[in-house]
Amino acid sequence: MEITNVTEYQAIAKQKLPKMVYDYYASGAEDEWTLQENRNAFSRILFRPRILIDVSKIDMTTTVLGFKISMPIMLAPTAMQKMAHPEGEYATARAASAAGTIMTLSSWATSSVEEVASTGPGIRFFQLYVYRDRNVVAQLVRRAERAGFKAIALTVDTPRLGRREADIKNRFTLPPFLTLKNFEGLDLGKMDKADDSGLASYVAGQIDRTLSWKDVKWLQTITSLPILVKGVLTAEDARIAVQAGAAGIIVSNHGARQLDYVPATIMALEEVVKAAQGRIPVFLDGGVRRGTDVFKALALGASGIFIGRPVVFSLAAEGEAGVRKVLSMLREEFELTMALSGCRSLKEITRQHIVTDWDSPHGLPAPRL
Repeated sequence: MEITNVTEYQAIAKQKLPKMVYDYYASGAEDEWTLQENRNAFSRILFRPRILIDVSKIDMTTTVLGFKISMPIMLAPTAMQKMAHPEGEYATARAASAAGTIMTLSSWATSSVEEVASTGPGIRFFQLYVYRDRNVVAQLVRRAERAGFKAIALTVDTPRLGRREADIKNRFTLPPFLTLKNFEGLDLGKMDKADDSGLASYVAGQIDRTLSWKDVKWLQTITSLPILVKGVLTAEDARIAVQAGAAGIIVSNHGARQLDYVPATIMALEEVVKAAQGRIPVFLDGGVRRGTDVFKALALGASGIFIGRPVVFSLAAEGEAGVRKVLSMLREEFELTMALSGCRSLKEITRQHIVTDWDSPHGLPAPRL
């Protein structure tokens, strides 16, 4: 059966993967309310397409932190990709490079920064978890720099791991033939079996709960790489991120895997964008499955979006070819959405091109959905 959209890969991944692995990728925290909401919220935004505009030429290119990419669709950090496919992060890196876009490598990858760099050219960011041992952190950042990574995406929403009940039920742990490759030489690459989630125990033991804004400052003293703060959901934190010298903000709820009952990221986006006041770019992570979703995020002020689960599901289904297909489908859908909305470049996508169910009745008419 021919795959015609991104979502179809999830069912294939579910068939192919061991239950423990699929559940790890697919599940969210607790009631999974935010997991559903990350998707559902997009359906509360409708289009106001403009017609009779020459859309014979459409330019989707953009720059992120000064790097030119083919489209505003990038790859979020997703952990342990070799659980999905033997080629894991190698395949993902090649697919991202072929699509002319940015891959973010997870700290908890099953391939190291050096291994991913060895796949060939490409613009890559490194997602960072701050370990209690700051020498480990400094070493990791230096290795990412040396391997040619262009930015650090600092995850700030995980002082403790969210309660993911599927992982507790499955006693989730990294399969024995895999390691967290970036930590292999530091005796931090293995995950012990636990009475609940092996990952939750690993985080409790290794990740620093004291992490605060002063550590964002500290990170700037050990690296010249731009720092993206990943996990911002409020205007208050957006303003502090700007003051702290962040190069950008990723509006993220960690794929709805941390605190349940936070808003969908697309709902939090506009508040963060307004608070950033154009001083640094704001990106959206979470729930994007269609080109229409990408357009909606940009109309609300995002400079680009990141996809996570679609990468691991397509990787599980078809390896590198699957990830390439996800990127090409999203690209084609986004281009079509632009054309049908009357936008020829990203700068032509405006707030006027959408109406949301939270728009005030005195402004644009809010349709009853």
